[in-house]
Amino acid sequence: MYATMIWEKGELAVLDQTKLPEKTVYITCDTSRRVKEAIQKLEVRGAPAIGAAAAFAMVMGAEEVAGSNFLEKLAKVRDDLISARPTAVNLAWACHKLYNIAATAEPSLTFDILIKRMEDAAYKIYNDDIRTNKKMGEYGAELLPHNAKVITHCNAGALATCGWGTALGVIRSAHKQGKISMVYADETRPLLQGARLTVYELLKEKIPVTLITDSMAAWTIRQKGIDCAVVGADRIALNGDTANKIGTYGLALACRAQGIPFYIAAPSSTFDFTAQSAKDIPIELRDGEEIKRIGEKLITPAEVQTYNPSFDITPAELIAGIITEFGVLKPPFGESIAQMRAKMP
Repeated sequence: MYATMIWEKGELAVLDQTKLPEKTVYITCDTSRRVKEAIQKLEVRGAPAIGAAAAFAMVMGAEEVAGSNFLEKLAKVRDDLISARPTAVNLAWACHKLYNIAATAEPSLTFDILIKRMEDAAYKIYNDDIRTNKKMGEYGAELLPHNAKVITHCNAGALATCGWGTALGVIRSAHKQGKISMVYADETRPLLQGARLTVYELLKEKIPVTLITDSMAAWTIRQKGIDCAVVGADRIALNGDTANKIGTYGLALACRAQGIPFYIAAPSSTFDFTAQSAKDIPIELRDGEEIKRIGEKLITPAEVQTYNPSFDITPAELIAGIITEFGVLKPPFGESIAQMRAKMP
């Protein structure tokens, strides 16, 4: 699998996921603003991946604003990056983490050493993501029966992370144990991350996959005997309410109607410990042109009004478990999330 990003000599090369699977192209980001643009355009996407990208962007930003009023200027870099995608909490988490290294540094510290500390922290976010994903994969694989038929939505694989994946990490680990019979992948309108990216990843690793349209999910669950759904997340509130790619809520409702478990796979960095419930989670609205087109082709009258939320929220009561690097959290989520938080460093 290709690396989602490569940090070298103060520049971040990101795998352009808007070009996959037709082309493998890396974009060189030599400023923090260019990383922000890559996040906005979904050239780099997935909550863990954009968190890591933003961490490296904060290192660039620190270099860019070196001098007087450093912390004030760095705070503006931080806030600008966070504004790129307001729902995915990993983005803000990483930006604040890197900013706090600068804000709490001892006054005698040289700028070169500060930059090295920030760079080391960004690398740690990147490497920790791969480690936690593999741990989540182990815990999640235990939930799946033998010969499991699994449905997933959007792309929560290696491409959405720094490697291995969250939801697809669970599937990947289960496949290594010989437990996967078939994965059903929603295409995920409007930008087709399921069709373009999830299918691409699974085929590349010879994991059996069948592509369906989003509107086929409920009927597929019923007709094909799906055992469970496993999806990723972009933000999880303290009560377990979970924001993920638009269409996740509908899939969770279909799973409830058919009596099969619906699982979330997400690292602890995706939990927002300031959000009590769904009401505290902002939902990103994107340009309506995205749903008027497939690629560059207009598929609807140009003048039609649009509503294009990028995410929806699955209420906690529809979730059977949240797979984390600390184990599988079960309802009541208020209690299990608090217990996980107590274990966090």
